[in-house]
Amino acid sequence: MKATPLSIAALAAVVVSLVRAIFFTPLEATQGAAQKILYIHAPAAWVAFLAFGLVAVASGLYLWIREPRLDRIAESSAEVGVIFTTVVLITGPLWGRPVWGTYWTWDARLTLTLFLWFIYLGYMVLRGALDDPGMRARYSAVLGILGALLIPFIHLSVYLFRTLHPQPILMKTSAPSLPSEMLTTLLLAFASFTLLYAALLRARYRYAVERDASIAVESGVA
Repeated sequence: MKATPLSIAALAAVVVSLVRAIFFTPLEATQGAAQKILYIHAPAAWVAFLAFGLVAVASGLYLWIREPRLDRIAESSAEVGVIFTTVVLITGPLWGRPVWGTYWTWDARLTLTLFLWFIYLGYMVLRGALDDPGMRARYSAVLGILGALLIPFIHLSVYLFRTLHPQPILMKTSAPSLPSEMLTTLLLAFASFTLLYAALLRARYRYAVERDASIAVESGVA
């Protein structure tokens, strides 16, 4: 990724949030140091949902107005979302092992998140398998929209099913159930990871523009 003011600011914000989480945020009473994985795991999950939500919105708009830029946005956001979902699937087991006594259990949220990862991995494979730009964009848009429909079920899974995951600590009807220092660190991590997502999305979109321009030039020459 080419260094830009946005990417530099994003990386700096992530470093600051991680330093605060590791060195300046108190340990949780029962989970100890393992709980600090929260400050990577939860923001990564939020960004993954944000990324796939943007895929769905851009895909829906593409199917309506057939604007190639929307297809590029969807493609770029899907790839960035897969990266953050991979972070979620790595940090989750690392957190689960000391707390739950196992790296993996097939409860609803874990299983649905893994399924979401496979859907958008399939989305990327689909884009690589189709040569016709119009067909690729249309089929990918449909899959991108359908995949995002899984996000609300992942969020609500802790209410709908028996699961080892705790209920949300931020998105709840009452006040967030975290001490103020931990809450500040978590909100900072959410903001910094969102900024990092924006930087990665912008870089990936620029690559898509340059790639498509190069293909158009080669096609014209041919």
